[in-house]
Amino acid sequence: MKLVKNIVGKLTEMFSEMEQCDEEEKKQKIEEMNEMVNELNTNEIGSVFNIEMFNKIHFMIEESKISVGNAALMLKHIGYLNALKGIWTYNFRESSLCGIFGMMIIAEEKKKEEKDEKLLVDLCECFLMLNNSYSSELDLFCVPCLLKVALKKEEDEETRKEVEMALLALSCLRKGNNVPKELYLNELKVIILFHQQHHNLTHLACQSAWLFLMNILFNDRNFEKVVVNDLHFGKEAASELEDLSKCEDWKKEKEEKGKEKKEELILLRWIETLNIYFGECWLRNEECAGLLSSIVMVFRAAKDNHREICKGCIGLLNTAAKRSGSKVKDFSESGAIDVFLKEIHISTLNDQKVKKILEFFGYISYRLKKEDRPFLPFLYDDEMEGKWYYEKDEMKRKELKRKVLEMMEEEGYEDVIISMHGIFDFLNDLYFFSGRLSAHISDYFVNV
Repeated sequence: MKLVKNIVGKLTEMFSEMEQCDEEEKKQKIEEMNEMVNELNTNEIGSVFNIEMFNKIHFMIEESKISVGNAALMLKHIGYLNALKGIWTYNFRESSLCGIFGMMIIAEEKKKEEKDEKLLVDLCECFLMLNNSYSSELDLFCVPCLLKVALKKEEDEETRKEVEMALLALSCLRKGNNVPKELYLNELKVIILFHQQHHNLTHLACQSAWLFLMNILFNDRNFEKVVVNDLHFGKEAASELEDLSKCEDWKKEKEEKGKEKKEELILLRWIETLNIYFGECWLRNEECAGLLSSIVMVFRAAKDNHREICKGCIGLLNTAAKRSGSKVKDFSESGAIDVFLKEIHISTLNDQKVKKILEFFGYISYRLKKEDRPFLPFLYDDEMEGKWYYEKDEMKRKELKRKVLEMMEEEGYEDVIISMHGIFDFLNDLYFFSGRLSAHISDYFVNV
């Protein structure tokens, strides 16, 4: 808290000093202030850049004490940290600065000549990254503007950063935004396919492009075919997860509490993206097995030193077992069943992962007892192109069931479940917000 007070005081002092500086000196001070903000953790950023701070920036713009360009230099940095770290506040939205930026975007967009493209891009990025899920008519201006930047294909470092920032801002558009497909779909397909051929996007830019696509079209059945079969989401996501899981920096102990590494923040954003994919997109192909393997790889890398990523991976595999068209053999071959069998031995009652793992085995057992199909009963073969949703070969199903049973016996799974059965009600009360465990112990065994 002392650090926060010191930084707030220093930032206020530097704001006051700007009144006596020329524009170049102001720009230098803002760059120094951006470096100071990097020292704050997730919670501290939201407390420093509150409504009063944004209103103060608005006042300085109105009084010509700071240019819009220099203000945007600071606000883009705050927005970048907001988006990357998933900071959800309404400070900017509820400030007077939000309305002024919106008016500036419209005014700049309507200019017939001498339009300041850089200023327009800066304003759109600030508006989307700081608004945090706020749906607005301004989205219709911001989306095509930022896609124009994201379509740049130059390979220099400055362009890569511009593309990354534009896609990160676009990924802040959340579900429920009614942006017409013609404003973005073809452009996004070009961006993703070009990256798959030339690897021009950064890890964050690639993830942001996919999150934007998932958020906008998450409930579009025709879109599922584009994502799965045309853009090969499973293969792309698996490759990105494998690369990120091999980075060593995020696995080390944090030097200071709250100081996250960029790779771990990107992994957390991938978990958000995959939650939408497994929860809303039902179509699958053979690439899904590789994606599950990559999630297991991330889980193994994170389970000893990153609780949030570990919990996120368990949640993804749980959702995939319950809702998706992935087959049980995919969970077996990916290592998910094996790693969860080992993990359930060391889980404690105070750790929510024990409940999620129990749910996972409940869904796997459901599939193996009859047909290998998603847990939810309202899905039908003809509706979901059932070649990926059913194991119709009874011999294959029985063989898979035998292998899973052998794995469970080897790890002592049956004894663990029996020992836990008496506390299922306690676990349900402890984690009531995430669904209820079945009271029937037979639901967790496949040999019934």
